[in-house]
Amino acid sequence: MHAALLAEGGLLADALGPAPAEDGALGAVAASGPRSNGREADIAFVVEAIREGELLHYGTPRLFGPIEPDLALLAGDRLYALGLARLARLGDVEAVSELADVIALCAQARAEGRPRLADAVWRA
Repeated sequence: MHAALLAEGGLLADALGPAPAEDGALGAVAASGPRSNGREADIAFVVEAIREGELLHYGTPRLFGPIEPDLALLAGDRLYALGLARLARLGDVEAVSELADVIALCAQARAEGRPRLADAVWRA
């Protein structure tokens, strides 16, 4: 995902930190499932983009260095959109709905001051 954002250029590319040594544990788990057959790289990218978007909104992002709060919010929205758009292009409407639920559940957990619950939603 780091390379894709860097290639896209613009404000997000300028705000990127160094490429992480390991990028994508959650994406790798999602990509190993049977619904990912033949599109593992896309599924991993989708999950990692949306996770990074959530971290930009509420936590500590993995791909970005110190980032101004307004830019972090916009970057998070961009990564949500990037992930969901890629998933929609794959035609998996059920997965789009599931990830929208993940985003909503995480936002609710964070708003309630329950970050561990948000992390549990991602693990589930």
